[in-house]
Amino acid sequence: MSKRDYYEILGVARTVTDTELKIAFRKAAMQCHPDRHPGDKAAEARFKELNEAYQCLSDPQKRAAYDRLGHAAFEQGGGFGGGSADFSASMADIFEDLFGEVMGRRGRGAARERGSDLRYNMEIALEEAFAGKTATLKVPTTATCEACSGTGAKAGSKPKTCATCAGHGRVRAQQGFFAIERTCPACQGRGETIDNPCPSCSGSGRKTLERSLSVNIPAGVEDGTRIRLAGEGEAGLRGGPPGDLYIFLSVKPHAFFQRDGADLYCRVPISMTRAALGGEILVHAIDGAQCKLKAPEGTQSGRQIKIKGKGMPVLRGRDRGDLHVQISVETPQNLTRRQKELLNEFEKESSHQTHPEEAGFFTKMKDLFGK
Repeated sequence: MSKRDYYEILGVARTVTDTELKIAFRKAAMQCHPDRHPGDKAAEARFKELNEAYQCLSDPQKRAAYDRLGHAAFEQGGGFGGGSADFSASMADIFEDLFGEVMGRRGRGAARERGSDLRYNMEIALEEAFAGKTATLKVPTTATCEACSGTGAKAGSKPKTCATCAGHGRVRAQQGFFAIERTCPACQGRGETIDNPCPSCSGSGRKTLERSLSVNIPAGVEDGTRIRLAGEGEAGLRGGPPGDLYIFLSVKPHAFFQRDGADLYCRVPISMTRAALGGEILVHAIDGAQCKLKAPEGTQSGRQIKIKGKGMPVLRGRDRGDLHVQISVETPQNLTRRQKELLNEFEKESSHQTHPEEAGFFTKMKDLFGK
């Protein structure tokens, strides 16, 4: 069975240029590559046919012999051993197109190395978390070198395309249809080399310095809140994009208030007589406002009184939590003789009605133990 014409296989005219030939081969090979058609014998045969045609026509000497004698030029043991460098390069390009996205790249040229993210820990008071604030931070970081504009090359020079990987940032070892790819050892995956490094940054394209940044802390932030400042992290190597700065907030413990979400809690001690007779209690809220509470007669220790809307603001909202005031009845200490006498008189006048909880407790205990 006679072989098909190589130009016909590749779908090109005999006057085709080397560049046009390469483009036609890549397009056809991509369509019938065995990895895209697993188990398809016809696609596999078509792919081998394309390889054979391109291996011949991409070599100037073999193409000249084929143009004169056709297939007969290779029937006497000429074969297709070895293969041209252009053919190997084209096969590498096909693997680039097929697997580029899987490898995390697409097309030629290595991506610039992104700068690292930075973390800054900030401690704020509960009052600052309530009202919000604008803070100025001094952050040690790296920034793009102004002398070389981040290229890493000395002024008046430019980085050069890496000769080892041709700018890909990776090199391949080809074996048949399989390729092993690794980071280029000459440029460390950057795709470029610098012959004259910038003396200001030693070729890294960035310098270490301390920057002052202004950050807005919104009202209502809680302990552990994270604020992200995009692009304010470490500068990338040789013009790469910067990382981000993450600010982690911690709220200092307050001397008076305890926080639970948007609600605040506080403990207010009152005298035994005020708890017994009732009266007003003056409490300050987190915003400094004075709140008057009414303690009813017979207020017991542990009772909570809620003041609506006097807690913390809800982050990025208009609502506010509540303030919960817990009453603690204080037992008098360091009594004078007269005070003791009055209390003794009060004790003699006491009954089950004045101390119902105490009387009920001991009654239950008597019933339980039978004594």
